Amino acid sequence: MKKVLTAIIAGVIVSMATGCNGKKTDENIITKKVEKVTPSAPVRMQEYEQTKDIKWLGTSYRCEIRRIPDDSLAMVKDETGQEFVDNRITLTILRNDGSIFFSKPFTKTSFDACLDNDYRKTGILEGLVFDRVDGSSLVFAASVSHPQTDEYIPLVMRISRMGDVSMARDTQMDTSAEEEEEI
Repeated sequence: MKKVLTAIIAGVIVSMATGCNGKKTDENIITKKVEKVTPSAPVRMQEYEQTKDIKWLGTSYRCEIRRIPDDSLAMVKDETGQEFVDNRITLTILRNDGSIFFSKPFTKTSFDACLDNDYRKTGILEGLVFDRVDGSSLVFAASVSHPQTDEYIPLVMRISRMGDVSMARDTQMDTSAEEEEEI
């Protein structure tokens, strides 16, 4: 039995040693074939509408936000060459009697001063939402993003009671939940 076991072990060692010393051929190389991604038709985000009733300066207002993909804007390409349609977002703020206090369409170029060259070239205007009333201003959050990624530049847009618009990058972390816990 010992001789048989020794013979088996010796055979395994010899076959391992000779198998490793063999010359490699192209047949033994295993790789995945890289297929070039072919871009499809331009990608469009779906249309979006939001309506929010708010109290501001002692009066009721209605904020209406509408996002639509706009073919008249410059297309954006990702690293694979896939094209994306940029968006136009219209913000309308109505007084209690239905008259228009503020109405303006926004595109990515509206936020140009807040963007770097990368986002000017490869970003799209993704969203605009009402955030809060801050004294005599309405505050909105906006974002310009790289399409179909989690990468974006957060923006803050303020509308004054006179209808003036100011925009800036959002540099404040959202810590309201943490502040509430500490109180």
